Amino acid sequence: MPAGSGVLLLLLALSGALRAHNGDRTARETCKAGFSEEDYTALISQNIPEGEKVLKVTFSSCSGTTGTQYETDSVDFKVGADGTVFATRELQIPSAEVAFTVTAWDRQTAERWDAMVRLLVAQTSSAHSGRQAAPQKGRTAAERAPARSPSTTPRPTLPPTPPPPRRQQQQQQQQQQQLARGLRRQKRDWVIPPINVPENSRGPFPQQLVRIRSDKDNDIPIRYSVTGVGADQPPMEVFSIDSMSGRMYVTRPMDREERASYHLRAHAVDMNGNKVENPIDLYIYVIDMNDNRPEFLSQVYNGSVDEGSKPGTYVMTVTASDADDSATANGMVHYRVVAQSPPSPAQNMFTINSETGDIVTVAAGLDREKVQQYTVIVQATDMEGNLNYGLSNTATAVIMVTDVNDNPPEFTASTYVGEVPENRVGTVVANLTVTDRDQPHSPNWNAAYRVISGDPSGHFSIRTDPVTNEGMVTVVKAVDYELNRAFMLTVMVSNQAPLASGIQMSFQSTAGVTISVMDVNEAPYFPSNHKLIRLEEGVPAGTVLTTFSAVDPDRFMQQAVRYSKLSDPANWLRINASNGQVTTAAALDRESLYVRNNVYEATFLAADNGAPPASGTGTLQIYLIDINDNAPELLPKEAQICERPSLDAVNITAADADADPNVGPYVFELPSAPAAVRRNWTITRLNGDYAQLSLRILYLEAGVYDVPIIVTDSGNPPLSNTSVIKVKVCPCDENGDCTAAGAVAAAGLGTGALVAILLCIVLLLTLVLLFVLWMRRREKERHAKQLLIDPEDDVRDNILKYDEEGGGEEDQDYDLSQLQQPEAMEHVLSKAAGVRRVDERPVGAEPQFPARPVGPHPGDIGDFISEGLRAADNDPTAPPYDSLLVFDYEGSGSTAGSVSSLNSSSSGSGDHDYDYLNDWGPRFRKLADMYGGGED
Repeated sequence: MPAGSGVLLLLLALSGALRAHNGDRTARETCKAGFSEEDYTALISQNIPEGEKVLKVTFSSCSGTTGTQYETDSVDFKVGADGTVFATRELQIPSAEVAFTVTAWDRQTAERWDAMVRLLVAQTSSAHSGRQAAPQKGRTAAERAPARSPSTTPRPTLPPTPPPPRRQQQQQQQQQQQLARGLRRQKRDWVIPPINVPENSRGPFPQQLVRIRSDKDNDIPIRYSVTGVGADQPPMEVFSIDSMSGRMYVTRPMDREERASYHLRAHAVDMNGNKVENPIDLYIYVIDMNDNRPEFLSQVYNGSVDEGSKPGTYVMTVTASDADDSATANGMVHYRVVAQSPPSPAQNMFTINSETGDIVTVAAGLDREKVQQYTVIVQATDMEGNLNYGLSNTATAVIMVTDVNDNPPEFTASTYVGEVPENRVGTVVANLTVTDRDQPHSPNWNAAYRVISGDPSGHFSIRTDPVTNEGMVTVVKAVDYELNRAFMLTVMVSNQAPLASGIQMSFQSTAGVTISVMDVNEAPYFPSNHKLIRLEEGVPAGTVLTTFSAVDPDRFMQQAVRYSKLSDPANWLRINASNGQVTTAAALDRESLYVRNNVYEATFLAADNGAPPASGTGTLQIYLIDINDNAPELLPKEAQICERPSLDAVNITAADADADPNVGPYVFELPSAPAAVRRNWTITRLNGDYAQLSLRILYLEAGVYDVPIIVTDSGNPPLSNTSVIKVKVCPCDENGDCTAAGAVAAAGLGTGALVAILLCIVLLLTLVLLFVLWMRRREKERHAKQLLIDPEDDVRDNILKYDEEGGGEEDQDYDLSQLQQPEAMEHVLSKAAGVRRVDERPVGAEPQFPARPVGPHPGDIGDFISEGLRAADNDPTAPPYDSLLVFDYEGSGSTAGSVSSLNSSSSGSGDHDYDYLNDWGPRFRKLADMYGGGED
């Protein structure tokens, strides 16, 4: 090697323990999943269009690349499914280098691998013009173990071993091929093989790993340093280096489960910090030790297997994971069954695949009816199941034996007995009980019953009780004692689910059911119901129509049937109570309101003498054939016609209550008497039902004329009827319509009648005028007489008029005690002056007033009233007790007495003459009638 070439001289100085450990490892070929490089470098331009491919990463997976996906922590670059790195948008790189991480992860195992991608921006200077592409550095996948993220599980399995010399030669050949393709490697002396450090080392620390030395340290002082995760990046200070000697150390025990590998870079600079050598990569791998037990994903696993399963049937899978390297014996877990409970029917009913953890049956005889659940203890041991060196852990597998239909249902008895009354539906006549050892309330246990013989008419069905699983024999079609006195049924039971393969139906799955039918008293019935007979209307009373008899279905009972009417709207029929013979009680009329569509209906009752008696009804329909028993009636009854002959005529027809052929065509004719009818009128036939009545003469005086017309129907024999039509003859205008004057004249009002009507109107107006004059005269007389008391103000003992009539005190809840003098007056005495009610009696000594004359002179009645008024006005305490009080209408039948002491009937004034009150006006007329009426 020429002097001054600047080649970095690397001296490897490993401890004896590491060399001994590496010497013991074999250089065996193993599949290692991971990226082909941990660092990818590519040369790019400063401006990158969207979608431009910059490089391609290579990932090797032992199971293929179908489940591998790529991710990046860059928003500008993404990785395609084939590992191609491309730009997601148009970019302009501002710096000289772009770095990001590419992650590959397996969707099946959830393992992850990381690789670094460095993109160097090409310089435009001449010093770099000959550079075509940045080299990819590192080794192949077979030479370097994969790098994984420290936070993911499971971790890398097999730590890499130093590549053998043959591998180094292959690597050098690959490097030469890359140089031939235009790629340039960084200037190095030689590549340091990976450094392996065992985890959990006991030290002493720091422990030397390697020494780095440049051949330029003979000329100038050189300082050495390392960078990367574990040195100047978290976790910090795991590795350190002597800056002067270049010896690198590990400062503490390593944990492979925390981080399986480290990638550092060694740097050499002079005292001024100038780079004297290119950085060199250092790969440090942590060697796995068996320091983790297998851990089951769950402490209890639940599985199931059908009873009667054959050996080798899959049951369930248990899984344990070991944090140690799964590519070594430290992480290789094997399983075994430790215990089984209960040990029935054999101790080893189940086995487990030592590598996959699949539990399968190993023996036959699983029977849910004997053992419903097994508990199996499973042990997982690493070191490939070596119990002497491996670490172990246990879990519980609970295996439920699921039910299959391997037990057919069986009747608890061979025969069952029941009874049912005849004509009863929906009755449960027998309960069938079965036993089934399968799981209750499952399709393998639920029973299904059916009748296989003995019931050809389908009288019975069997329902299943969902709770007890019993079969309930139910009547679905009424049975008749007179036809079947007993039934012998054969029934069969099965399950909802079919029997398991190889299971035969037991002979005990069938049974016999004997059902006795009980005779009950059945109601008589009419064989022909509704019974229809045809009969001419008008048959005389006592005519025998038919015999409407009923049949008693109870052939084995000696019973008599009696008949009676239940419905006979027109009361036309009779029925013989013994034999059911129906006769007429009156003539049957087809035109009656009780006949509808020519049919008359009557309902009869037939009852037996059983205990209890039973009865049935029957309807007799009588179709009445029409006879010509109704004469036709002329229509219309009134008409109007002009007094002079014209095209105007009266259309007439007839109505007949009979039916065809006893109706039209009708014959219309005028009677021969009186002679004026045929002289003034004529009838013209239009058709069989209509004719026209018109004037025969040229002029007929206005008025109302009764025109008799004979109408004859077409019955056999025919019936005739003379009907009168009132024809109003009136003068008509040019349109043939009656005028107003003509209508009056036609109504029969002649000149004399009109004069009489006018006189009546004048007389009525005269009477009204006289009444008004009389009322004015009476009003003047009332104002001419000056009364002592204004009639409008004098309300004592007057007849008062109220708006409400009232219902009398008998229907009103009034306290009548308030209208009478109370016995105790304390509540009145306690009142202050001026607050007493106006209708209360004065308290204490009553003032003395001048005695009223016993019999005042008729001329002094005004003085008498005036003295009473003055006495009331001069009372200082209260209104006089005898003053007039206004009350609402009390009604008739009041239990209260009169509230006035001015009662004429008790005043003793019957000896006086009060006829002069008639001269005081209408308001005193009532007093005159009361006091001057004598004995009346």
